[in-house]
Amino acid sequence: MKEIYLLGISRWKERRLKPFFPNSELIFIKSVDEIKSVMVWGNEEIDNDIDICRIEDGFIRSVSLGVDFSQPYSLIIDREGIYFNATKESDLENILNNYNFTHELQDRANRVKNYLVENRISKYNIYKDREITLNIDSSKKVLLVIGQVEGDASLVYGADSMKNIELLQSVYSSNSNSYIIYKPHPDVLNGNRLGNIEDIEVLKYCNRIEKEVSIDTLLSISDEVHTMTSLVGFEALLRDKKVVCYGIPFYAGWGLTIDMMECKRRKRELNISELIAGAYILYPKYIDPLTLKECEIERVLEQLAIEKELYHNSLLYQIKVKVKNFIYIKYYALLRHILKD
Repeated sequence: MKEIYLLGISRWKERRLKPFFPNSELIFIKSVDEIKSVMVWGNEEIDNDIDICRIEDGFIRSVSLGVDFSQPYSLIIDREGIYFNATKESDLENILNNYNFTHELQDRANRVKNYLVENRISKYNIYKDREITLNIDSSKKVLLVIGQVEGDASLVYGADSMKNIELLQSVYSSNSNSYIIYKPHPDVLNGNRLGNIEDIEVLKYCNRIEKEVSIDTLLSISDEVHTMTSLVGFEALLRDKKVVCYGIPFYAGWGLTIDMMECKRRKRELNISELIAGAYILYPKYIDPLTLKECEIERVLEQLAIEKELYHNSLLYQIKVKVKNFIYIKYYALLRHILKD
């Protein structure tokens, strides 16, 4: 059995990662002494001269949030860099720059796109879809501004550590006659991450704040999405929305977005089918939500649609998921406390 060494993996993630490597022995380590290769979560830097492979959640993850310790259904394994670090190449960037996207693959990508849109599936699917009515002049543009977790690596390495308030101020200064909606990041709302702004401050630069509502609900009423590096920008492209990027997310620089920053390594214009094929089909690895066996994206989407429907329409199931997540949170908090002592 092949041995895989992993560094910087939270204890709760250890068991969650095993289904992605069914024929391997995962060895979780605290240092890289005397090993030749290692898998590292995210963008953690290692000084030793060894082969590094970086891993991260995929773009279609689960119904619950990652901070709730829920099982991810997709994983990115990147041997070149990592998709959110715009300062260097990644496997995804190489795919998008060089891959020969056949008509068959693009047709498959279009089917994935249609399924995602029709079933209103996002990376996280925790908030329920609902109808929002805006009492504004029909000629007024509606802009959706996406908040993120401040200090997150995607902002550090993709947007010069831009802050949410700076994004809001920038959008407002150029679009003061538009109707601006601000959506904070769910991890920030849950109090688990940095980036919260007091409502009174936010409302100086927008007309409305929407917190506990699905991204699809907001995209359906928006003309444009303004973001630093959020995946919501990519999901907006799938829904034929205009997207303005103030940083360099993986989906910027290919001729599909309006970009405030430039990445000169990205030398190719793509259509949306090619971008979907690269980001959703070729780049991540998927496991079946029921069996935890390797599968293709289509199987994950089918099960996610069922799980999402159940989560939002069965109070009993929702309570079950929340109780399970609460137990995990308390268990790993206690474990961290014990290990520190």
